[in-house]
Amino acid sequence: MHTSVNGTRLFFDVDGAGLVAEGAVMRERPTVVLLHGGPGFDHSNFKPEYAQLTDVAQLVYVDHRGNGRSERNDPASWNLDTWADDVKGLCDALGIERPIVLGWSFGGFVAMAYAARYPEHPSKLILQSTAARTDPDRIADSFERVGGADVGEAARDFWSHPNDETMGRYLEYCIPLYHSEPLDSQIARCVLNVVLLAGGFEGIGEMDLRAGLGGLRCPVLVMAGDADPITPLEAAREIVDALSGSAADVALEVFDHSSHFINLSEPDRFFSVLRAFITA
Repeated sequence: MHTSVNGTRLFFDVDGAGLVAEGAVMRERPTVVLLHGGPGFDHSNFKPEYAQLTDVAQLVYVDHRGNGRSERNDPASWNLDTWADDVKGLCDALGIERPIVLGWSFGGFVAMAYAARYPEHPSKLILQSTAARTDPDRIADSFERVGGADVGEAARDFWSHPNDETMGRYLEYCIPLYHSEPLDSQIARCVLNVVLLAGGFEGIGEMDLRAGLGGLRCPVLVMAGDADPITPLEAAREIVDALSGSAADVALEVFDHSSHFINLSEPDRFFSVLRAFITA
């Protein structure tokens, strides 16, 4: 499905009922808005695993503008401020009040930018395998620890100078380390925007969202894989530190046997933690 948001057409999909019949009443379930990784990918990496949460929540998947099945509009609008405004705009268009917003990886960048711009809007925030700032040296060191010097160099080159050439080496050397098993099917089913994938977005190299986290007020769950090379555990702890001066209640969950795809590596514990946070 598509809807118009802030001058563009966004694709979204829905899993689960928002209202559930219980005897003589209709009980309202919370709505979780899921923001995918990338940039340049789509929401499909949430499927089918996250559908199991429909016993406690309605799920709304969205492709960010310029990504997936959403409109490939003016590239000048492919930036964190606009993507953040789109989260609020989509909720307004669909009548979603006080959403729980889950951002994975790049989706976490968007989620943090959104929550900083609209601190009263989310009821809860879930930050999965993400970082508050871009640090090519940290990323390179993390990949080198996992895969060796050539892998670390490929990571540093791409995150310092994203382009077609550095992306090719990054896809060959680094992407396979996002998960312990091949991600061929997860990537193959995505509708990709290779322009975004190769070039990133304006300001990606200097991104630093930490200052905005001080104004958050809703409960925040930070989830990180101990073996994640792209958004390492240090990045998750940095988010928690940035939130320490806010009014938000913050919980950090570390998954000792996971890389970037915690939902695939440790699904039982991962979805148990998610379900408990959603229903708390």
